Amino acid sequence: MRRLRRRLLRFLGIAVLAYVGICALMFFTQRSLIYYPQSRANRAGVPVMILHTDAGPVLVSTRPAPGPGAVIYFGGNAEDVSLDLSDFSSAFPDDAIYLLHYRGYGGSAGKPSEQALFADALMLFDQVLAQHPNVILIGRSLGSGIAVKVASERPIQRLVLITPFDSLTDAAAQAYPWLPVRLLMHDKYDSWKYAPHVTAPTRILTAGNDEIIPRWSTERLRTRFKSGLATYTVIPGVGHNSISDSPDYLRIIAKP
Repeated sequence: MRRLRRRLLRFLGIAVLAYVGICALMFFTQRSLIYYPQSRANRAGVPVMILHTDAGPVLVSTRPAPGPGAVIYFGGNAEDVSLDLSDFSSAFPDDAIYLLHYRGYGGSAGKPSEQALFADALMLFDQVLAQHPNVILIGRSLGSGIAVKVASERPIQRLVLITPFDSLTDAAAQAYPWLPVRLLMHDKYDSWKYAPHVTAPTRILTAGNDEIIPRWSTERLRTRFKSGLATYTVIPGVGHNSISDSPDYLRIIAKP
């Protein structure tokens, strides 16, 4: 009996050490699981705006246009936003377009983190606002967390959130239910903190078959906004990454 007990305790000790080791690995390498930097494919003839940040130049693919209107887009965690230029130019023919390449993406300097991307997004917004007083913010997936943050601190005309979350930890908890991700994560993108401070009309667009962001997380985010401010649209039959393939996608985004 004593031998069995010792073996059991030894097994439990090894299991605990292994679990702690996995938690430590997640803690120190988590940003490699959040951010998947992409190169900038759409280069030919595309004007690039440069943000001078503490990490070096951060690039913004643009479609310049005169007039008061502008669209700023914050993409997903594995997205080359330069490829969206044609679609957004078509959806917003009269507006200037600005697509932010996060740090480490598309030739931008530095490494991505929540605070760094927030700072870059606010810098971009302030420079765009100096030329265009009517700014529409669009954020997709990870970018929705950035868009909500900016919208909570700056005067915008309209906010569009595509497959957004209440907190990025919700998606992480779904992917790793056996880990205490809410305690381990550095970059949480807690949109629920910022949504109550948004004053612009907001459209939330979600995928009917989203396999990444839990539906309840998106629906909870909707309740964070002031009453009557946010509208909610579900595109059926599409997933988290295929939502933009829907023929209704650009129409819904561009709709005032």
